[in-house]
Amino acid sequence: MTSTPDRETAGLTPEQYQRKMQRRKDVQAERLAARSREKGLIIVHTGNGKGKTTAALGMVMRSLGHGYRVAIIQFIKGAWEPAEKEALSRWEDQLVFRALGEGFTWETQDRERDIQKATQAWETGLEYICNPDFHLVLLDEINIALKLGYLDVETVLGGLEQKPEDSHVILTGRGAPPALIDAADLVTEMTLVKHPFREQGVKAQPGIEF
Repeated sequence: MTSTPDRETAGLTPEQYQRKMQRRKDVQAERLAARSREKGLIIVHTGNGKGKTTAALGMVMRSLGHGYRVAIIQFIKGAWEPAEKEALSRWEDQLVFRALGEGFTWETQDRERDIQKATQAWETGLEYICNPDFHLVLLDEINIALKLGYLDVETVLGGLEQKPEDSHVILTGRGAPPALIDAADLVTEMTLVKHPFREQGVKAQPGIEF
């Protein structure tokens, strides 16, 4: 299958194309040379689209591959044994995986208990955030807990300020509050374009949704 050339390179001779790509390479090399600083990041994955946790788990895999220690704290989702936990179990010496929720709000139907569990999950997560032995901490679905008022955003922001300078924290879930987005270093918003659950009546499936 032949790829379609982009508008910038369509119609160029091989020599013109080579010169154009060399200029791009030089510009990219200059950008990389000018950015030598390293720092621990606050990363937010939010939006109504699918893939927030999945993208975060990709970063978890990278960190594990580099030999770093990682902690995953799951808010909301802890009503079932997540498949990710089983898949990541081979890194048990590097990874802590704590699923501390009891399910979605329409399943628990007990706001006070939801607040209690979210608070417990945050306090657990904060222990790992402050622990310099952990290079990456994933707070999965914490944004939903913030959106629903189970956690105070100022409390969370204060906790994030305590992390070591070289460690990273990822916060996932739709509805991330503006104050968290402002404080974050890297924010990605997943946009929903199509979803088979809504448009085709396809139920959640193992390996895709859970």
